[in-house]
Amino acid sequence: MPHTQPMLDLSPKVSDEIRKTTCYMCACRCGINVHLKGGKVAYIEGNRDHPVNKGVLCAKGSAGIMQHNAPSRLRKPLRRVGPRGSGEFQEISWDDALSIACGWLENIRHDAPEKLAFFTGRDQSQSFTSFWAQNYGTPNYAAHGGFCSVNMAAGGIYTMGGAFWEFGQPDWDHTKLFLLFGVAEDHDSNPIKMGLGKLKERGAKVIGVNPIRTGYNAIADEWVGITPGTDGLFVLALIHCLMKAGKIDLDYLSRYTNAPVLLDQDTGLFLRDDDDKPLVRDRKSGAITAFDTAGIYPDLSATHDGHRTVFQHMADRYLSEDHAPEAVAERCGIPADRIRAIAAELARVAFDEAFEIEREWTDFRGEKHHKMTGRPVSMHAMRGVSAHSNGFQTCRALHVLQILLGTVEVPGGFRFKPPYPKPVEAHPTPHCAAQPDAALNGPHLGFVRGPEDLALKPDGSAARIDKAFTWENPMSAHGLMHMVISNAHAGDPYKIDTLFLYMANMSWNSSMNTGGVMEMLTDKDENGDYVIPHIIYSDAYSSEMVAYADLILPDTTYLERHDCISLLDRPICEADAAADAIRWPVVEPDRDVRGFQTALVQLANRMKLPGFTNEDRSPRWSDYADYIVNHERRPGIGPLAGYRGDGTQSGRGDANPEQLDRYIENGGFFVNHIPTGADYYKPWNMEYQNWAVGMGLFDSPQPYLFQLYVEPMRKFQRAAEGHGERQPPDHLRDRIMQTMDPFPIWYPPFEDDNVDTDDFPIHALTQRPMAMYHSWGSQNAWLRQLHGRNPLYVPTKLWNQHGFQDGDWARVTSAHGSIVVPVAHHGGLNENTIWTWNAIGKRKGAWALDEDAPEATKGFLLNHLIHELQPAKGDGLRWSNSDPITGQAAWFDLRVKIEKVTAPAECNPAFPPMQSPVGQGPTDLAWKVGK
Repeated sequence: MPHTQPMLDLSPKVSDEIRKTTCYMCACRCGINVHLKGGKVAYIEGNRDHPVNKGVLCAKGSAGIMQHNAPSRLRKPLRRVGPRGSGEFQEISWDDALSIACGWLENIRHDAPEKLAFFTGRDQSQSFTSFWAQNYGTPNYAAHGGFCSVNMAAGGIYTMGGAFWEFGQPDWDHTKLFLLFGVAEDHDSNPIKMGLGKLKERGAKVIGVNPIRTGYNAIADEWVGITPGTDGLFVLALIHCLMKAGKIDLDYLSRYTNAPVLLDQDTGLFLRDDDDKPLVRDRKSGAITAFDTAGIYPDLSATHDGHRTVFQHMADRYLSEDHAPEAVAERCGIPADRIRAIAAELARVAFDEAFEIEREWTDFRGEKHHKMTGRPVSMHAMRGVSAHSNGFQTCRALHVLQILLGTVEVPGGFRFKPPYPKPVEAHPTPHCAAQPDAALNGPHLGFVRGPEDLALKPDGSAARIDKAFTWENPMSAHGLMHMVISNAHAGDPYKIDTLFLYMANMSWNSSMNTGGVMEMLTDKDENGDYVIPHIIYSDAYSSEMVAYADLILPDTTYLERHDCISLLDRPICEADAAADAIRWPVVEPDRDVRGFQTALVQLANRMKLPGFTNEDRSPRWSDYADYIVNHERRPGIGPLAGYRGDGTQSGRGDANPEQLDRYIENGGFFVNHIPTGADYYKPWNMEYQNWAVGMGLFDSPQPYLFQLYVEPMRKFQRAAEGHGERQPPDHLRDRIMQTMDPFPIWYPPFEDDNVDTDDFPIHALTQRPMAMYHSWGSQNAWLRQLHGRNPLYVPTKLWNQHGFQDGDWARVTSAHGSIVVPVAHHGGLNENTIWTWNAIGKRKGAWALDEDAPEATKGFLLNHLIHELQPAKGDGLRWSNSDPITGQAAWFDLRVKIEKVTAPAECNPAFPPMQSPVGQGPTDLAWKVGK
């Protein structure tokens, strides 16, 4: 037979359709192209036109296809039929599920709406969920920020009107020295990786300050393996060195900060004029005048009737030898010479390598500038520095360091992303006045200006179940989600009826004291009733929390839903542009599930909640997509900024019924670039301020000063001293005085003082790996191949000290409990620090994994060692394991001891397997898409 060439398709079609949307495999919000074959997802790649990732896609984003098809997906609404924790459910209709939920919710709304505690995880729709809770009328709402990074956010906003990550970014194109503090690789990973690539390409220097050398720190030019919880001490030593050497930007401090503001020598409050504006002295005329008077040049060294400037008080504070490198080196674990060398490097790059851009701009005092001065030093930080009980002040110190160098909102430095910068005064204060059958009197969360803004009842008790905005945590801008279940179980400050959670795995990796929380969720009173009577939970997957709920509202995957990544919330902006985005159903669900936000709209419509209901009692919106397009937070201002009115208006404009279609046509996002000349000096640049008003970010220009000295904190101190109508309880006076210093300070993490550090000499930390995010990633079939288990990493000193070898196990003990886990050697650790990946360990039976899956037998959580309360210290009180200012969960204060043990069969503690409503997934995942 003659030879015939086989017919091979050497270029098979990847897909027959591409739909563009926004990734949700982490919080980057990258743009993705979803390739479909026969209407099913075949492949996911990055969208090269997207402003966030420009086509780059990480392992998580690529693995979204496995998340979308995960065997653990919930399939129908569920009603519990067995005991809580049993996992025994009955499938019901959506009509029945909404009827049950409304029955519980309406009963308490007619009587006492505060008996609903509604808390959400990382859902990125907080402007909507808070709107729902406000119209329901409960004061008990917040998202996950209280156990994530509220210290970073609040510390930044109170200091300079914004913070890192979603609030701003380094000037990657001009930075020459980049300091990275305490950042795990799962957050903002693609933009940071791209930025680090730019720095490496240009030969810029990267310094990583972190007890753990992985990810970003592994590619740093210099790694500083700091002792956990001492970052603030280290930063204040850098400030000491810079001030002593005179390497600070005096002109910048004079013009743009409250350094020249006069402090009343008797009260420590600002001297103010009749319009309540802080006073400065003009160096030109010598006049005492308001800080924003046209044409003035404020004097840093002014005195007036014995009153001195913030700057002079600051110099007294930080020039003290208490802050010298030699005084802090041992505690920080960093030699004094190295601290001085880093300070010298900061000074050299900021001042010796300063540059200018020929670009005119006009400041808020009317002065025209012909150049912009660049100081090419930038910084970034995240949970590693903020998840300590001293985290707020540490974050403040880090922001003050940037400001002293003049590296914020200048070329080469740290730059804000719209809608930031915003002064504290542009944010709401918290509201808590609940009344039957009425909306709450204002937004739940906000930024207090003083004791008058605390969320207290007339008798002084906490108005919120989490005790946010009380004397215990006065500036808790994101609430205290980690305290909700334990406070509700204790009935302190009061009992609740219904706990309503969304995508918050509070019975496992999102809670301290995990075993205790599971007991609280199942505990019964003397009548045999559950202490927390009703639990409603919404999730897309059969997580550990599902088994502890009474009613399950099954969510969609992110490829099956509408989402709004809004300027009202947490947008995808870059420093040069305002941007927002959507998700939309690129595929339809093959299960009886609904997007959670749509379920909330439907609940609101059944209950006829104000805000969701027209005057004729008809529903205002039918679903979440309807809400996104037609809701107006203020006239002309809606959830999405793009394609408003006739489709050509940006920021402000009437609702456009075709708005979502225009976003879809544009790849799922909208961008409006900041005009050249308005792109730097944003807090003081009137061209930017006017552009922001046009975009609807402000209703009027909001120029302000950076706050080196935070006056609201001094107001709380004065209350603790006995001034004012609202007074703290006596047992909190000393703590308020000591911790709420208006200048950044450092104090030891609370656990260091509450346990015997000789008995518990080791610091224990967790962080997320780059390939995982939340709990979702470690059920993902592709990502499990990267991290299917998580050993406890031990530094060389401790490894040798305990005689560990490969394959060994250890018992790790804290003041709260102990775990038995596998260990591994890690050469890139602070010598007194152990660590592991978080959220890898699973409970048997959850997530549709096999009961013997490595995540359940060789994976574990450090959460079992951490309590939501600090160890008892003999005063008859139990103090929250949180930052005393914001309530941020102090995950990283943990102290432990370690010992080698005989290897068991699996990690301890080991809990009984859970029964899952979706059963166990197949051994092998395989499916064919298309022909």
